[in-house]
Amino acid sequence: MSKARVPWKAVAGGSIGNLVEWYDWFVYTSFAVYFAASFFPEGNDTAKLLNTAAIFAVGFFMRPLGGWLLGRYADRKGRKAALTLTVTLMSASALLIAIAPTYESVGYFGAVVLVVARLLQGLSVGGEYAASATYLTEATPRGRRGLASSFQYVSMTAGQLVGLGLQIILQNTMSTEALHSYGWRIPFIVGAAAAAVVFYLRRNLLETEAYDEEEREAGQAGRGTIKALMAHKKEALLVIALTMGGTVAYYTYTTYLTKYLSLSAGLPKETATLVSFCALFIFMCLQPLAGGLSDRIGRRPLLITFGIGSMLGTVPLMTALGGVQGFGGALVLSLIGLIIVTGYTSINAVVKAELFPTHVRALGVALPYAIANALFGGTAEYVALWFKNNGIESGYFWYVAGCAAVSLVVYLTMRETKDAALSRAEQSAKDSVPV
Repeated sequence: MSKARVPWKAVAGGSIGNLVEWYDWFVYTSFAVYFAASFFPEGNDTAKLLNTAAIFAVGFFMRPLGGWLLGRYADRKGRKAALTLTVTLMSASALLIAIAPTYESVGYFGAVVLVVARLLQGLSVGGEYAASATYLTEATPRGRRGLASSFQYVSMTAGQLVGLGLQIILQNTMSTEALHSYGWRIPFIVGAAAAAVVFYLRRNLLETEAYDEEEREAGQAGRGTIKALMAHKKEALLVIALTMGGTVAYYTYTTYLTKYLSLSAGLPKETATLVSFCALFIFMCLQPLAGGLSDRIGRRPLLITFGIGSMLGTVPLMTALGGVQGFGGALVLSLIGLIIVTGYTSINAVVKAELFPTHVRALGVALPYAIANALFGGTAEYVALWFKNNGIESGYFWYVAGCAAVSLVVYLTMRETKDAALSRAEQSAKDSVPV
């Protein structure tokens, strides 16, 4: 089992679209400091960011609907079909943001366009996460799933790095005035074009053996339905609870970090962006190492390590980051936080997929995860800025630690999933092995 080969072609096909999806998703927050005034011209910088962060959160609240619709679609029509559909929706939403009119042109109608685009993105990402997680997990044999599925967060982080890298290039080749005027539209145009390329690549993916087996033997009756999911209520609640602490910590040390270093620590925007870029690159490289480790020692030890580290380390780390004065110190502290988060990000996709049977796997991953993200991940940045705007910024650090504590209880009590059989063929092979 340990010598099973990773199907790299399938991993690459499932991941590259995820990269574009999350590039478009994260580039909104990366460039919010430049386009906030174009849609919300009144108020101070924090108030403007609060408005754009609220729209960011709106996209998250669309994710449960996307998780339900596209998770159902993936369970009934196939993982490949769902992956193709999600990247199509993301391309359309990125293009919509790129051409959104400003307040100066049409008043707050431009903000309405932003909201519509974020709703489409939320719908798309709500299904993308589950389709990608399910595809990567099902396409890989036991003993290698932790490694293969870790590339979901490799691709997610790579998408953010591409966005941050483009921001660094634009910051060094365009004036601040040009960036605020029209330069912020460039990354959204790039995202829409890249998604069109991925659409072609995903159409050539092969369907997973587990899904084909389910389709041959069981047909469509009951596949991907809420009724079928309710037969696994315990697992669905488990997904929500184990996601809670991880998603808040992840968005704290990724999307919110650049703003925090700029607004609270007082670092120049360019320095804060470079810190995030370097820290995320190292974070990305750590994902396969941790995912491969989970194939050997199990998923729970990594989750427990994350839970303890995030619960005890968030307050001192974020406090220290708020007072950091240079690139080096900010990078080291950011890396400590991201290393802790790796215990969650590297394996959370495979853990969720291993909890459910094939006929409801995509929906089982998508809907509970999307609910948790809507409640905790999508609101993380807004909650952080709210605490800051009310002069009690440290309250947010305790909030993150508290969410991690709740998830830690789940990690300590949940079952190990690394040896789960994801198909009838795998179960038969498992049963035939002498005890």
